[in-house]
Amino acid sequence: MRTPLVTVILPAKDAGAYIGTTLETLTRQFEDASALKLVAIDDGSRDDTGALMRAYAERLPNVELIRNPIARGLATARNQGLERVEGDAFCFLDGDDWMQPRRLEVLVSRLRELDCDFLRTDHVTVTGSHRALVRAPHPWRERVLVPRAAILPENESTMVDYPYAWAGVFHRRVLDDGLARFPEGLFTAEDRPWIWRLHLGARSFAVVDAPALLYRRGVATSLTQARDRRQLDFARAMDEVIAVVEQDAEAERFLPKVVWTALALSSHHLVRARRMRPRLRAEMRGGIRDMLRRLPDDELDETLTRFDGPRRRVLARVLRQAGRTA
Repeated sequence: MRTPLVTVILPAKDAGAYIGTTLETLTRQFEDASALKLVAIDDGSRDDTGALMRAYAERLPNVELIRNPIARGLATARNQGLERVEGDAFCFLDGDDWMQPRRLEVLVSRLRELDCDFLRTDHVTVTGSHRALVRAPHPWRERVLVPRAAILPENESTMVDYPYAWAGVFHRRVLDDGLARFPEGLFTAEDRPWIWRLHLGARSFAVVDAPALLYRRGVATSLTQARDRRQLDFARAMDEVIAVVEQDAEAERFLPKVVWTALALSSHHLVRARRMRPRLRAEMRGGIRDMLRRLPDDELDETLTRFDGPRRRVLARVLRQAGRTA
C-alpha cells in the first residue's frame, strides 16, 4: 500500500447523529482514496459512533480504529491519533463537522508548494440552516511568515485567538519537533496552550484559501454547550499558556497578550458559570482566581485600565479574592 499523503485524526464521542456525514466527506477528498489515512478514535461513546466508524473502515483503504472504553477527553484522543501519523502531513477533524470535496487535496498541495510547517484556513459555521464564514484573523493570504509574527497586538484578535485544531493542515516536522501534542487530560480549552506552543515553536506558516471546513454550532453534546465539570479545565489550560510563554526567550514581549487573553476569557467563563450548579460555580471561580494570581502585576494593571466597564465589573470580585484590584 502506498504511503498516504495525509493522516486525518478523527476523535468522537456520542457523535452518531452526525459522524456519518463527517466520514462520507472523507471519501471525497482525493481521486485516489489511498492518499488518505484515517485514524478514528471512539472515545467512550454510548451510541452508534463506533459502529459507523467500523462501517466506513470497510470503504477506505487505510484506517486505524481505536476504542477507549471510558472517555479520555479530546486532548488525549488526539494524542492517540498523533502516535499513528503516516506521511508528510496530518490534520484534525471533529465528529460533528465535515469538509467540502477536495479540501485536503488542495491543502496538501499548498503545504508542499509553500514548504510551510503548517497552514491555516477560514471555516464556515453551521447553525441549523444558517451558514456564516469565519475568517482567520490574519491580514495576509498565501504569504509565508514566521508564526510568532502573528501573535500580537494583544488587544486585537490574532492567530493565537483562532486555536481551532481542525482549521488547517500540518507538516510532519511539527510532530517530530514536539509541537503537535495536546496537554493530556484536558477536556476543554486544550487548544489554547497548543496554539501558543505552535506559534512560538514552529518556523513557518501561512493562511490559505481552500474548500471549506464546516463547523456545527449548537450541538447538544459539544463542549461549547456544556456547563459541567469539564469546563473547569479552562483555568488549567490558561495556566499552561502562561507557563509556555514564560519559558520563551521573548516572554516579556508576549506576556501582555497572555494577560489580555486570560482576563477576557475569565470574564466570559464567569458569566457562563452563573448557570452552573453552586459547587461547580465556586470551583470555576477558585480556578480562575488561582490562575490570575500567576499573572505579572505590571501587565495586569495596565490591561485592566484598558478593559471596558462591563468586563471589569464581572472580574472585580475574583480579582479582589486574588489580591488584585479592578
